[in-house]
Amino acid sequence: MSDAPIGIFDSGYGGLTVARAVLDQLPHESIAYLGDTARAPYGPRPIGQARAYALECLDRLVAHGVKALVIACNTASAAVLHDARERYDVPVVEVIRPAVRRAVRATRNARVGVISTRGTHQSGAYIDAFAAAPDLQVASVPCPRFVEFVEAGITAGPELIECARAYLEPLQRDQIDTLVLGCTHYPLLTGVISYVMGDGVTLVSSAEETAKDVYRVLADGDMLRDDALPPPGHSFTTTGDTDEFRKLSRRFLGLGPEFDHVFRNNFHHVGVEAGAS
Repeated sequence: MSDAPIGIFDSGYGGLTVARAVLDQLPHESIAYLGDTARAPYGPRPIGQARAYALECLDRLVAHGVKALVIACNTASAAVLHDARERYDVPVVEVIRPAVRRAVRATRNARVGVISTRGTHQSGAYIDAFAAAPDLQVASVPCPRFVEFVEAGITAGPELIECARAYLEPLQRDQIDTLVLGCTHYPLLTGVISYVMGDGVTLVSSAEETAKDVYRVLADGDMLRDDALPPPGHSFTTTGDTDEFRKLSRRFLGLGPEFDHVFRNNFHHVGVEAGAS
């Protein structure tokens, strides 16, 4: 048993959907979240720079005393997973492989699609992860505007539906039956994606599958927090604008103002190195 928090890192806001899934599946656990919003997005950056930024943030979470690390960023997962597992003495969970494992189990016709940001698409991280299942046909499509819609608070409407149809049409042509939401922003667009793809396509949320992996890792390591302990405490930290982070955090976590008391004084700003941005 361990009373230490679960450390969750993302380059920005999308990892908050992972935090939401962890809160749902592990309600007795504490969370320490760090979003490197001052230097987001990582996708367009050289991989060496993304790796350095990610390890700097993960170092901070480890110094905070977390019992497990969650890399809730697709770009960072591809860049630093191997290094992180060698660097830290705590378990490290990422967002790519849990979703891939679920998609392999879910598909019925061996045709799987992946939607992601342009950076994740170009990295080939999901295609590489599916290499262990060579009998599958995997199609990857970048959907960069989806992030813009989510961060603007737009999850419905004709413009979004038209955009989704344009992005997803190649996957419909490929007759996929399983679709991986390969960006942690995308669970907030499950409604429109399901509407366009139809009920016959199973959606796999990287956030939900990552939270399941966190549960498994903690249970296997006898690190689950005792239910008899007082209610957990959470901390949310950003390297960028705290007001913007607070606003978007409420949207991503799905919490109304009645939950303000839970997070009051928990939104902090931490600086980044001079010239790092």
